[in-house]
Parts: sequence; structure tokens; C-alpha cells
Amino acid sequence: MELIITEKDNAARRIADILSGESAEAERKNGVNVYKWGGRRCIGLSGHVVGVDFPDEYNDWRDVEPVELIDAPIEKKATKENIVSTLRLLARKADQVTIATDYDREGELIGKEAWELVREVNDEVPIRRVRFSSITQNEVTNAFENPDELDFDLAAAGEARQEIDLIWGAALTRFLSLSSRQLGDDFISVGRVQSPTLKLIVDREREIEAFDPEEYWELFADLLKRADDESDEGEDESAAFEAQYFYRDEDGNEAERVWDEETAESVFEALESAASATVERVNRRTRTDDPPAPFNTTQFIRAAGSLGYSAQQAMSIAEDLYTAGYMTYPRTDNTVYPDDLDPEELLDTFSGNYHFGDDADDLLELDDLEPTEGDEETTDHPPIHPTEDVPTKGDLSDDEWEIYELVVRRFFATVAESATWEHLKVVTAVEAASGDDHTLKSNGKRLLKEGYHAVYPYFNTSENYVPDVAEGEELAVTDTRIEDKETQPPRRYGQSRLIETMEQMGIGTKATRHETIEKLYDRGYVESDPPRPTQLAKAVVEAAEKFAELVVSEEMTADLEADMTAIAEGEADLSEVADESREYLEQVFDELRDSREEVGDLLQESLKADKKLGPCPESDHELLVRQSRNGSYFVGCDGYPDCEYTLPLPNKGKPLILDEECDEHGLRHVKMLAGRQTFVHGCPLCKAEEADEQEDEVIGVCPECGEEEGGELAIKHLQNGSRLVGCTRYPDCDYSLPLPRRGDIEVTDERCEEHDLPELVVHNGDEPWELGCPICNYREFQARESESGSDLESLDGIGSKTAEKLSAAGIEDIEDLKDAEVETVASEVQGVSEDRLRGWQAKAD
Repeated sequence: MELIITEKDNAARRIADILSGESAEAERKNGVNVYKWGGRRCIGLSGHVVGVDFPDEYNDWRDVEPVELIDAPIEKKATKENIVSTLRLLARKADQVTIATDYDREGELIGKEAWELVREVNDEVPIRRVRFSSITQNEVTNAFENPDELDFDLAAAGEARQEIDLIWGAALTRFLSLSSRQLGDDFISVGRVQSPTLKLIVDREREIEAFDPEEYWELFADLLKRADDESDEGEDESAAFEAQYFYRDEDGNEAERVWDEETAESVFEALESAASATVERVNRRTRTDDPPAPFNTTQFIRAAGSLGYSAQQAMSIAEDLYTAGYMTYPRTDNTVYPDDLDPEELLDTFSGNYHFGDDADDLLELDDLEPTEGDEETTDHPPIHPTEDVPTKGDLSDDEWEIYELVVRRFFATVAESATWEHLKVVTAVEAASGDDHTLKSNGKRLLKEGYHAVYPYFNTSENYVPDVAEGEELAVTDTRIEDKETQPPRRYGQSRLIETMEQMGIGTKATRHETIEKLYDRGYVESDPPRPTQLAKAVVEAAEKFAELVVSEEMTADLEADMTAIAEGEADLSEVADESREYLEQVFDELRDSREEVGDLLQESLKADKKLGPCPESDHELLVRQSRNGSYFVGCDGYPDCEYTLPLPNKGKPLILDEECDEHGLRHVKMLAGRQTFVHGCPLCKAEEADEQEDEVIGVCPECGEEEGGELAIKHLQNGSRLVGCTRYPDCDYSLPLPRRGDIEVTDERCEEHDLPELVVHNGDEPWELGCPICNYREFQARESESGSDLESLDGIGSKTAEKLSAAGIEDIEDLKDAEVETVASEVQGVSEDRLRGWQAKAD
């Protein structure tokens, strides 16, 4: 029996279908899918099923000093017992084993882990390795016909990363957490790669905070080409075009910003009083706009980011599309297509397709299909491109289709023709009272040849109108403007730009950079998008800079990454690189040892600062956002128990404290992060006072206690900003119905015949929402939830189609999702990976 081992279950299912001609059957062993056909069995792992850790005696944080972890022994432990036991069971009976994990450093390490598990129970069985860049019929079949050996050097590089990250992460995380007395779920996480990345974000925030804006002025005039008869009758105001004032600075360069207000006002007066401007110079040129290079991982993430996807979302979707066989492996540095990629053959697969067929046919008619090339050429994987397996739009979720179309169109662009632009620059002059001329310039551009833009609509192709004019021609001045502006601070790093910067500095790898950013979010170091550092992040970086600079040193991290590459290429030894890393870490602890208390105080203060809203109205302490034992959030006084003042927060979402401050109470506003249902709550005290001022509006009899106890239903406004229809006898009767948080509620004269309640209309925006009878409305809502499990769609990344897939696998709602075993669900739901499921579970919590 041949045993085939893949990295994940959905890859196992896909490969089994390809090799068996879709005749493979799935059977469950220990809760793991095993695909069988003929004399073959195929099993999917769950990424790493074996992990590195310290022996159990090092697990007690209080009994083991963090520095002891530097030289502590490291052992391998099974992390997915059921998969490991199933693999061993199958390996005992195998007479051939084929490892078909992903072809990269991490995939090779996972393959080596599988190799070791097989060898534990079967010393003699031949083990071979197959590699492919897309899970398609051609590539998989070809890979199995041409097997290779496991690359132990490449696997060792992954192993070195595992060990080094464990030692650094565990030792420093324990030190900072113990120093700041942050234990349990609130521990302070530090990592070899995440800390230098965090420093990049914090440094940029420091630049923004230290920025001192300068005032300047820019001046504009609208010019109009006169009619041929030089009369005003032929002028067309819609044909006016903008010109901007400029002058020559001390270096002889064109400058538009005027830094002196008096000068700006003087120029504006001259422009405002001028009736015409004389054309002094006309410069016309054409520019070739070459198509973009093929996608590598970084540029793919950047392009997906322009569509609104985070780096983690983009890579998770790309991984699913790769596993389904629709695109090549998404983790690659390569920007040069391999020689065996035939663009014409790949374009042929899209010919006749409803969405892409016309563009593919147009490209096939070109005389020369010569793909563009980027600067980086590697031999492991090709650039990201679609495969010959083309899905229908119905096969994919909306997000998957958008990413798939991006990949397809990028490939189209790389074999398309260049675009051509015509640029027209017109320089005009307005005579000033002093006799000097003030110069204006207009820059027009026009797309002469669409080229690759016809198939790749993601770049800006807007044109700027400037008419044909001749030198010496007089143009009418129809309007003038002066704009008072300030210089702006540098922008925060967007996720894609941050990944590009990490790549340039050698921080992390193509496979881990997006995961590093996601960890910074998960661990409370950054918030919002683009990522903004929290006070804790600033304190961690400040403590590291002050007491142990190596922790946030990008040079040290880049050096270790280079060492791991050397291991992969057989030029360095794992143990030597791990020892070098330990020496780095010992230097760090030498610097930290005498500063433990100071570091702890700094971190504790920052943790409190991240939760501060403003002054408590009943004491001289601060109000903080707190979390109760049951997980809900509220506002409480830092002076507790001496001051017990509290304010409620909405039940839905996780609070994010904004910079905006309430003018009346001096409290910062709160935003509740709840996926697609995220909303700004505002000042918690304002919300509470507004609720107290609102009187309950009785609308009918309570169906639970009205007849016996006289309870009535009323529209109630709660202090946490919510609204509901509830019984006036609360808390003796807790009957209630939800109402929308936003909008004005109108109680109409129309009444529900079944419940004798008025019909409600919600006014929020242009179109009023006829909510109707609150009881009928809630019943309809419950029926929809029951049919579709639609509360899943409140999570980012889950649309209606994905919710349907999850429902078919028994995941009806968010509670089901929280309790689900990701390996099992991923094996049953096509196109949904374990990583995406774990991400949704984290958001659901």
C-alpha cells in the first residue's frame, strides 16, 4: 500500500481526486479523513502535527526563571494526537510513502516531521518526496511521475526558526509578563520577528506625534480657451481647465507652495484682477506605460490591500484557491515566469469564459505574447498566476471570486501590450501690477492606447483635460482660488506597505510576515487599519530600547534570517545558528536583569493608559474600560473599591477607545468592533444620560403577564445605547424584543391584528424601514436565522455562500462556530482552510 501524506485535509482530498480519477472514497479513522482507492491511501495533516516545546518541568512560570529557558532542552511533542496516531497506523502497513506537503521551508519541515513519524514505526519503507506549485491535474500527475528526495537542509532551516522563535518568545514573554504582573490570558507577548516589526510601527507613530505642521498657500486659476472669433459668445465654461501658480525656488526647481502669507496674498490679488493669461510654453510628449510584473507574495498582498483585504485575509483566501487548484502557490518571491509556462496555452483555457473570454481572445490575437519580468527570479515556485482549472463564479464566495479575478487579470496584464499616454504641459503668465509676470502651469494627460489597462482595471487611468493651445495665445481667466494648507505628517504604514518595508529590511519571510502583523492585532499591540500602536506597544518598544535594544533590532533579526537561509542552502549548521541566537538572547538578559522593576512599572502604566477614558465624575480618579468575569465590557473607576462608579457598554463587540473626546464630559469616545456590524458608541456618559432622559413609551399589553399582572410593553432606551420593547414590570417580567440601535422610531396608527400592537417605522437615512409589529418582526428574524444561520455573516469574511457551506457542515450560528473542531470542518467544507476558521473563531470570541 502506498501512503500519500499532504499538508492539509483539503489538499489530500484534491490530490486523491486527481490521482484516482475522482473515484477515491473517504473513511474516518480517529476523526481523520483517509482517502482510499486501489492500493493507495492519502491523509492530510493539519500543518504541524508535532511542535517544539520545553519539558513539562519548565512550564511553571513562577518556579522557573525566564533566563533558564535559554539553555533548556527542547523536545518534540505531538500537537494533534489523533492525526499522529492515524498516520502511524497507516505507516505500519505501507510499502511506499510519498510526502506531498507544500514546497517551501515550512512545508519541508512538516514533511520531515511526517518522515520521522513514519520512521518511528517503519524503518524500511521507501519514502519519496513530490513537489508542485499548483494542485492541478498536470502538475500533480507530473510530480508523482518524477519524485525526488526530502530536502533535509531546507527542513533544518524551518527547524531552526522553530527553535529560535520558541526560545526568544518564551523567555522574553515570561520576563515581561512576570515583571508587569500580567499573567493568564493577559500575558505580554514578545517575539523575535514581531518586536522589530512593532518598532517600525511605533517609530512611525513617534514621527506623526512629533510632527510640527507648517502653514503654506497654493494658488489656482481656471483658464478658458477663447472662441476662434475672439468673442465671448463662443466660450464654454465646461471647457475651462485648472492652472496652478508656481515659481522657481533657490535650486531652480518648480515650487507650488508659497510659505509667506503676504506673498501669497499679493500673487492672489494679481491673479484675481487679471482678465487673461498668455501662453508662454507648450510641451507635448508621449509616455510608454509598461505592464506590471507578475505577482510575488508581497505585491499580491499590496494589490489585495487596495481592494480592502488585510494581509491575513488575502493570504488565507489565496491559500484556499491554491488548495482548490485554481491558482499557483501563493508564497513566492519569484517575479519571472518559468520557461515551461506557455502564456498562449493558459490564455486558451479562458477563451469562451463568460467573465474572462473576451479579454483572453483579444490577448490571443496579439502578434507577440511576451510576459513581463520582475527583478527577482527563484526556482522553487513560479510567480502567482491562475491555473488551467477555471472555476465558475458560483463555485466561490464573493471574496474568493474577487481575489481570483485579481490573480487572473494580473496574469492577463503581464502578457498584454504597453499603454501609451500623451502628456501636455502648458505654462502661462499673468502680468502683475509691478510689471513682473506670475507663472501658471497646467498638466494634462490623455490615454492614447489602453494597452494592459483594458484587462487590468486596478490602476488609475483618469485623464486630465487641457486643450490644444499655441504659444502667445491669450486665455481668459474665469476664476481664481487661494488655499490655506498645512504640511502633513507621514502616513501610518498600511499593512501591504509594512510588509514591503519588512521585506526590504529582511524582517521575517514571505510566509510569515502577514502572520506577524495579525499577531500584533491579536495581542493588543496595534488597532485600526492602518495599524496604530497602543500605549502597551509604545511601552514595550520603549522598554526594549532603553534596557535591551537587541529585542527590537531589525539587524539582529535579519542576520538570523540570513543564517536560516544559509542552513537551507547547506552552508550553515542548525546547531551553530541556534547557539548564535542563544548568545544574542543572553546579551539581552544581561541588560534586562537589573531593570525588572522599572520595566514592570512602565508596562503596567501603559496597560492602564490603553483603557483610560477620562475623569471620573464622582472622584479624582480615571474611568477605565474594564472586563467582567463573564467577559462583558463596562466602564469603571480606577479608584475601585473606594469609588464604585460604573457605566454600561454595548453587549455586542469589543471596545476600541478613540482619540475623539466628548466636549461636555471630557471622556474619549468608544467604538465597538463587531465585524461587519462595527459601530461608534460615542461618549458612554452621554449615552447613559440620554437614556435616563427618555421616558418609556407604552405601546400595548405585555403578552407574558398583561392579563394576569397588568404588564405593558414599552419602547425603552438603555444606558448602554441599546433600545428594546420590554415589559414595564421588569425585572419581575423580563419579556423583551430587540430594536435597531440607530434611527428615529415612529409609532404609527396602523396596528397588528394578531398582537394589537402599533406598527413601527425606523427613519435612518433616505429610505424609512417599515419594521412593523415588533413581535411579528422578531419572529420573522428568528425564522431567517433558523433557515440560513445568517448571524455568521456578521463576521468579516463570511458571506451568504460561505454561511451556506458552513451550515451544510453543521455550523448554523456563531456559537456552533466557536465550538467547532477546525480540522473536521475544514475537511468537510470546500474552500475554507483551518487558518480562516481559527481567525473567525477568534473574532467570534
